[in-house]
Amino acid sequence: MGETERVARLNTTEETYLETIDELTKKLGYAVVTDIAKELDVKSPSVTSMLKKLDSLGFVKYTPYRNVILTQKGNDLAVFLKKRESSLQTFLTLLGVDEAIAEEDACAMEHILCSPTLQKLSSFLEFIQTPQGIRMLESFRSYEKIEK
Repeated sequence: MGETERVARLNTTEETYLETIDELTKKLGYAVVTDIAKELDVKSPSVTSMLKKLDSLGFVKYTPYRNVILTQKGNDLAVFLKKRESSLQTFLTLLGVDEAIAEEDACAMEHILCSPTLQKLSSFLEFIQTPQGIRMLESFRSYEKIEK
């Protein structure tokens, strides 16, 4: 089973935990249950339960009372999730959505879109950077000004 197929089988909560562990590790150099709980505004027993599940799925290495470590599989997925969110945010910003709203919406959308949809979006973002794509984007922006 390919990694993108596996991604589709994780739920929003599982993905959010992986992203949080990745962010904490990058920010603090480590991730522990209490910090994850604080970041996600949940109780420590909930975090422990999810870490056990993610450990059993091979995304993290969890040992009670120790730092949580992303496995290679977990790290690969975290990178994929960040790229997915970034692409959505870029797309929404190009459409003229306010940056703060684009960030919030991208975070929500990333968990529900299928990999083939995201691949098409990525391809579109590449196209929109070509001369023809730039002209289309300018036409869209002109259209929006007229319609407002």
